[in-house]
Amino acid sequence: MVIMTITTTHLLLLTDLVADLPVAVRLQRLVVSLRAHFGCGAVALLKLDGEHLRPVAMDGLVSDTLGRRFLIKDHPRLATILRRRGVTCFHHDSAMPDPYDGLIADRPGEPLPVHDCMGMALDLEGERWGVVTLDALQVGTFDSQAQRELGELACAIEAAVRVTRLEAEIRALRVSGAAAQAASTGAAREDSDFLGQSDAITQLLHELDVVADSELPVLLLGETGVGKELCAHRLHRLSRRAGKPLVHVNCAALPESLAESELFGHARGAFSGAVNDRPGRFEAAEGGTLFLDEVGELPLSIQAKLLRTLQNGEIQRLGADQPRRVNVRVIAATNRSLRDHVRDGTFRADLYHRLSVYPVPIPPLRERGHDVLLLAGRFLELNRARLGLRSLRLSTQAEDALRHYRWPGNVRELEHVISRAALKAVIRGADRKEIMTLERDMLDLDGVDMPANTDAPAPPMSEAIPATMQQLVEASQRQAIRQALNRHQGNWAASARQLGLDASNLHKLAKRVGLKP
Repeated sequence: MVIMTITTTHLLLLTDLVADLPVAVRLQRLVVSLRAHFGCGAVALLKLDGEHLRPVAMDGLVSDTLGRRFLIKDHPRLATILRRRGVTCFHHDSAMPDPYDGLIADRPGEPLPVHDCMGMALDLEGERWGVVTLDALQVGTFDSQAQRELGELACAIEAAVRVTRLEAEIRALRVSGAAAQAASTGAAREDSDFLGQSDAITQLLHELDVVADSELPVLLLGETGVGKELCAHRLHRLSRRAGKPLVHVNCAALPESLAESELFGHARGAFSGAVNDRPGRFEAAEGGTLFLDEVGELPLSIQAKLLRTLQNGEIQRLGADQPRRVNVRVIAATNRSLRDHVRDGTFRADLYHRLSVYPVPIPPLRERGHDVLLLAGRFLELNRARLGLRSLRLSTQAEDALRHYRWPGNVRELEHVISRAALKAVIRGADRKEIMTLERDMLDLDGVDMPANTDAPAPPMSEAIPATMQQLVEASQRQAIRQALNRHQGNWAASARQLGLDASNLHKLAKRVGLKP
């Protein structure tokens, strides 16, 4: 007979099982209790998500770890823990690299390797759910007694995880209609699209979840790089149309001469080269969702036909005599102010009102607070794997720089900044087998479009004076547009008002002087 000792940690975990706690708080209390019990440097709870292990709670690791996705085949220790039953321990002389080398937060200025590690796979209803890992900088922290105690805590840890999954399923059932099933089956991917814990993202995800099953047209509003396409995918996945196609159309890339044929199809002989009947994107999305990205770029002639489709549920192929019925939900997105385009006559007012039945503004990265570090963690891990590095981390100064920068290019810009910095570190001769730290100067943030301090005076003109009066004028115009966009956080309409220009004229001017709106 095996006698299990009931410890204070057991009692804390069991007490939390019956407490009314948010999921994130419940899991965080779990890892904090485990770290205190074993007196180690860090504890992480990772959920199996396809070929990755995704941290869902941690204590003692640097902030960006929660945003990382650990590809199982790239991390032999995690793969070993996941594959085995019971507790697996790796001592200081293990040849297997530790995924948390340099990431333990106790000594942020010293990117030290992990010396002791143990972990255990977790099962729910007979299926592998994920793993719990414990790491220490001190050799011998996880002796035979510690390993035995972790094994004894397995049931309590799995019970805590089971409660959180039940709570997630209950939330999914609150989504009305067929979306409940989609929300339930898509739970594993729920955190794979939008990464963040800020109030802005929490509110956005709640809004998307509610409107997903409404069948209403949705207009996604936001700056370049904020994740409008991710929002469209989430809306489709959580809708009753999830089993049907999601068709993406980049309206900005449609030549005006081909736009009608691409969207609505054409009949044989409609134009030179039309040797067969061809369905368009609307027919390809039958029963599902059509995502019109950068919808403000559509020519006026196409806008009228799109309006008819939204009103009547009918399309007419180019060159065909009879209309066709379609059953398609339209989600549109733009990084411009369609209201301004309506005023200047480049966008139809009636189409705007049809598309914006439910507008959803997507917050820019600068309004998401600590989320920037979680996203940085994801890109750090991607670049670590891509470049074959042992470990890739940020210095404290680099973290501060990321938090205070304004990110005019949003998440896409952050990804490029991290990738460029990682390449710089390798080019400068950093040892791939050592813990690599990205310093503040490697991020090159001052040279990326707009600086963080919006109230700072404009930088002096370059010593390389333009050769002609025209070049001097264009340089001055570029500087004025940048300053206006910086002051108004990338809002083109507000910037145009400040500069005394019509919004469409500001876009044209920006393109002419080499700034892409």
